[in-house]
Amino acid sequence: MRVHEGQVIDGFVLEQRLPSGGMASLWRARHPDLNTPAVLKIPFLDPGQDVSVVIGYEVEELILKRLSGPHVPRYIRSGDLSEMPYIAMEFVAGESLAKPAKDAPLPPEDVARIGAEVAVALASLHAQQVMHLDLKPENVILAERGAVLLDFGLSRHAGLPDLLGEESDVPMGSAAYIAPEQVLGDRSDPASDIFALGGILYLLATGELPFDTPSTTAGMKQRLYHAPKPPSAINPKVPAWLETIIRKCLEVDRARRYADAARIAFELRNPDQVVIAEPGPRRSCWDRILFAFQKRDDHQLTGTSTLRRREAGPALVLVAVDLAGGTDPLAEAVRAEAVRLVAARPDSRIACLTVLKTEIIGEDARADSAGRSVYIKRLVALKDWARPLDLPEERISYHVVEAVSAADAIIRYAEHNHIGHIVIGARGASALRRHLGSVSSKVVAQAECSVTVVRLKAQGELPEQ
Repeated sequence: MRVHEGQVIDGFVLEQRLPSGGMASLWRARHPDLNTPAVLKIPFLDPGQDVSVVIGYEVEELILKRLSGPHVPRYIRSGDLSEMPYIAMEFVAGESLAKPAKDAPLPPEDVARIGAEVAVALASLHAQQVMHLDLKPENVILAERGAVLLDFGLSRHAGLPDLLGEESDVPMGSAAYIAPEQVLGDRSDPASDIFALGGILYLLATGELPFDTPSTTAGMKQRLYHAPKPPSAINPKVPAWLETIIRKCLEVDRARRYADAARIAFELRNPDQVVIAEPGPRRSCWDRILFAFQKRDDHQLTGTSTLRRREAGPALVLVAVDLAGGTDPLAEAVRAEAVRLVAARPDSRIACLTVLKTEIIGEDARADSAGRSVYIKRLVALKDWARPLDLPEERISYHVVEAVSAADAIIRYAEHNHIGHIVIGARGASALRRHLGSVSSKVVAQAECSVTVVRLKAQGELPEQ
């Protein structure tokens, strides 16, 4: 849906379009119930749009409404995905960090002042169990109250399902600032934001990016085994204390980076306290890659031991439901089985998945007869189907996967996310399914976890998708 100046959306009057990216449009708006202006973020959800736009919108909506404090915009409300999706948030007056970044190199004292403000904002974010994972100058506002972080579409909340990570392991982030572990598909560590902060400090101090802006995954992987030039080699005015801080932020080995952002803020504000050490012997190329890829235990990320969650039954359950024909009796039976599992295992989490079939040959229909996105329509149907489960957001996630083979899509998702158990429905027997093999039988045969197959005694169900 296209929007325009003067349009009214849920009482918000769109006044001015703000600089926007390729995923959403940003509008300064006013509402009669608010004393201050707001910003409406309206995702581009036209048929054919990449599904990551939908997922990013849902991620930001889930996370932003849980954040508080002066270093994030205040969440106001959001629109219904099935009608007019948007996120309304506080309008933050200030200057984008992108502006001083264009004037770099900056004097060391300015680099330290700005860097300390961003580090304080990161410390606040991490204290709320959120990793930004797309920190860059364009996502920082320098306001009177300090640095304010924007755009949480790629972020991760340690207490919520990682919607992006569960569906893909490709690198997600801005190429100039993405951390080595993110390049390798790991989205689990706040240290990734510290690496990105190091990239920002490097840019402010030298006027150059530490790793340029590679356009391929192979190019981004170069940072796993090639350190950037020392900042002082580019700008001799960079003092040793500032170079020490920047290099420590940009360590490939996460164990060698700063343990927390608050420490970075302290050292930037107290350069006389920085211990300046000559660079020691570097690890071998292979050792650096292994350290970059090494993942931390869950308790290091969330503060809770996985041992406390080891009870009978799987912690992560995948419920695969066929909604191609709507919520029919088999879909209801699958939901009833999910209810039983949830009741038996209070600490379990449910991943609801439905497959949107695509064609091998020919152009897939991205919109229905009314011009509405087929993907969004199915996602809304999946959420409607799951609503009776009545689970909090941290215990349930929703996934519409586009695939030629439903069985292969379910198996791949289960393997990628280390699913403990799968629930899937099975249609009545037919000659065609006996010949080709059903979705449920292939899942049972190839899944690396236990599977519950739900069947109906009644005849005449819809064909299996």
